Amino acid sequence: MSRRAVITGLGIVAPNGIGIDDFWKATTSGQLGIRTIENFDATRYPVSVAGEVPDFDAEGYVGRRLMAQTDRWTWMALAAAQLALTDADLDPTTQDPMSMSVITGSGTGGNEFGQKEIQNLWKDGPRFVGAYQSIAWFYAATTGQLSIKHGVKGHSSVVASDGISGLDALSQAKRFIGRSLDTVIAGGTEAPVSAYAIACQLKTGMLSEQADPALAFRPFAASANGYVPGEGGAILIVEEAEAAARRGAAHTYAEIAGCASTFDAYHFADPDPEGAQFARSMRLALERAGVTADDVDVVFADGAGTIVGDLAEAKAINAVFGGRSTPVPVTVPKSMVGRLYAGSGALDVATAALAMRDGTIPPTVGIDSVADGVELDLVQDARPATLSTVLVNARGIGGFNASLVLRTPQ
Repeated sequence: MSRRAVITGLGIVAPNGIGIDDFWKATTSGQLGIRTIENFDATRYPVSVAGEVPDFDAEGYVGRRLMAQTDRWTWMALAAAQLALTDADLDPTTQDPMSMSVITGSGTGGNEFGQKEIQNLWKDGPRFVGAYQSIAWFYAATTGQLSIKHGVKGHSSVVASDGISGLDALSQAKRFIGRSLDTVIAGGTEAPVSAYAIACQLKTGMLSEQADPALAFRPFAASANGYVPGEGGAILIVEEAEAAARRGAAHTYAEIAGCASTFDAYHFADPDPEGAQFARSMRLALERAGVTADDVDVVFADGAGTIVGDLAEAKAINAVFGGRSTPVPVTVPKSMVGRLYAGSGALDVATAALAMRDGTIPPTVGIDSVADGVELDLVQDARPATLSTVLVNARGIGGFNASLVLRTPQ
């Protein structure tokens, strides 16, 4: 019998809520988590808003000693993982450590930690660069810290594929479950709202320079003017279905039924405006899940927030779902929090799992009028619906595409 990967725990650290209850209440009510940047003085920057996580008590999850050795992005993953394990009612010390794995996604690494050490370097010299600089910025730092904290000794890894990293991490979790592992701690977080990190992101030319948080990130809108960066994300507990049943898992949100990733090979930054490979990732994910376009109840779109990127995604969605008798509903809940890079895909999967649990499609906010050429059933107010099969999409700068299918557990 095939080994099935199911989601049994959700840990969420997002700009509009920490933990399942606060986040889901804010998301279904359309509460905006985008605000004026407070982490640093952004007055000299053209970008002044971001999806920051307010009142994040890292010390409560990490402890002062480990905080001094790690970056904010790792703090958020440690917090999200603890929340996910609690939600799953899973104590890692009761499991075979060789049967467990950690897979995280990272798009930019430890930005803020690295910035502070570079400042020390230029101000005082190399002797004043801390010992932990060698590891705290590194993409794999979060995977390593999670494995140490929870005693995980099965094969673990990190994926760095920009905005699709979170989906790629969950796809890898499904593969590992299919081979032999029983439990995978998987997902992605990001903390790209610091002076150096924003300076790097500005060079893409894709960030919104709108100062009003309510107008800054408007995917698929005629007034789309770029995207807003955000921090946080989600860590999920993925288990082999029978193993979860044997231990008496408190709940099973969804099965990860199919995954796929493709690459545009079109431009070093811009997406393929025709969305051909993006459409292919959706078709492959559906095929691997054993479902058709007609089976999908909602699409959680990537939502670039740029006219070119949004049109490309609309074309790709229509190429896959255009033959249906009724349009597939499409939503972009990240419109409330910004693009969280590696955290976005994982957060969207967590959001989709909650949507399936409660039969509610969360809204896309901030749309005044839909852009020309975007012919989608865009959900702009929370909509009740029976959700048995959900498709989650993600893209990254440079041509990365990924799709993941969630299905009600059989």
